Amino acid sequence: MPGVLSIGVIGLGVMGQRMLARLAGHGRLRVTRVWDENPAVLAQALGHYPLLRAATSAQALMEEPGLHGVYIATPPGSHMVLTEQAFDAGLAVLCEKPLTTDFEAAKAAISRIQREQRRAAVNFSLASSTGLAALQLAFGVGARRTLGTLQEVRIEARFSAWPRPWQSHAGSWLAQRGEGGFTREVLSHFVFVLQRVLGPADVVSSRVTWPEDGVSAETALEAELQAGGVPVTIRAGIGGDKADDNRMWWRSTEGEIELRDWFGVTQQRQGEKVQSLGDADMLRMTGMNDQLSHWAAMLEGRSHSLPGFAEALAVQRTIERLLMGAG
Repeated sequence: MPGVLSIGVIGLGVMGQRMLARLAGHGRLRVTRVWDENPAVLAQALGHYPLLRAATSAQALMEEPGLHGVYIATPPGSHMVLTEQAFDAGLAVLCEKPLTTDFEAAKAAISRIQREQRRAAVNFSLASSTGLAALQLAFGVGARRTLGTLQEVRIEARFSAWPRPWQSHAGSWLAQRGEGGFTREVLSHFVFVLQRVLGPADVVSSRVTWPEDGVSAETALEAELQAGGVPVTIRAGIGGDKADDNRMWWRSTEGEIELRDWFGVTQQRQGEKVQSLGDADMLRMTGMNDQLSHWAAMLEGRSHSLPGFAEALAVQRTIERLLMGAG
């Protein structure tokens, strides 16, 4: 039976805490070392998980013997530096998105991954989802085209506030335009899905609404793109009652597929009733569990579906072009 794979977690904010909860009791992936720059946050995590050991720094964590990989859940500005340190220590990396806004540092990391055969991936949770699998079967390379020819894609997202209430302790960076905002944090997931199915997207036009303070992140974004010859529209902004309301709708000549509220997915053929591909909560759990299995595969050098740094950088290039505004 395969052995346990030891993980270090760097950054214990919202995403770090969620990953600790997901990995608790997992059969193969086991968090053994943690670190956060905030002593209170670190102490709280140790109180919830008394078997964990705290490192004195991120560097010290990565130098601990016995680790197989690290999960980097810090703000984006530190991602590339921590990744390089992890590679120096011979560790595999699972990094939070957005990967980085420093494209030169990202390209250097990608070159090192290729040159030294390093193992690295980025946490786009929909990579292991039923929705993405359905879209690839219907519209991806080599698809049987059972729903006909794809005609358009629409991405819609709305938030009652940004950051969302559960992100209130994530740090000021998330609310600022330098590295934060819902385009990087949320729309990037759907741009990832779009580009994995259809290939690189070109931004035709983009209109961004910014607060007048010169610091805060965007409050609205409307854009038109082209991907694989298919027109794509994005409409996102702050307003409404739901903390997080998102939808990705793919319309073809013979039907449609809709992703809603992250893991929910329905499919409809022309003239037939809408078919759910599973309970949304069940699909979420299945997708999250599959992601952990792919993470274990990456750590062991086996085939997996997790997005690599090159794919994540391609997503980030599209995201930054959207934020620059055009047209």
